[in-house]
Amino acid sequence: MFVQPAPAPRSLDMTFDQMLERIRYAGAYPTRERAAEAVHAVMTGLGRQLTGDERVELAARLPIEAAITFTAQIPDAEPLTGYGFVKEIAARTGGTPATARWDTGAVLVTVADLAGPDLLDRILAQLAPGYALLFGRAELTQAA
Repeated sequence: MFVQPAPAPRSLDMTFDQMLERIRYAGAYPTRERAAEAVHAVMTGLGRQLTGDERVELAARLPIEAAITFTAQIPDAEPLTGYGFVKEIAARTGGTPATARWDTGAVLVTVADLAGPDLLDRILAQLAPGYALLFGRAELTQAA
């Protein structure tokens, strides 16, 4: 008999307000509104990159407001590298690549904590190279 694992419950450990405060602190943003802008931009971009079970599981672990932004996106046919992801966010927001990189790191480190190590490993395995550092992890590669 095959037993299907139960889906992870929606994270009740962190509300959207708590997520914003954490990102505000991590990004040294002057206001919650600025942190919310970063969350919206980064979660929109991530929603365009992630597919499959990892997308569903991550959405279940995010506060509902972040999950809605994330899942409202249609995944792109062409995956972006981590650098391409940052450039795309900069172009979409009208910011610089440096600001977009800062925003991405502030948001994705919090997302990594919500995801947990096992799901984050699977997310990074699905994404193109260059995302590990954005999630606050070293990107290790095999020697040739």
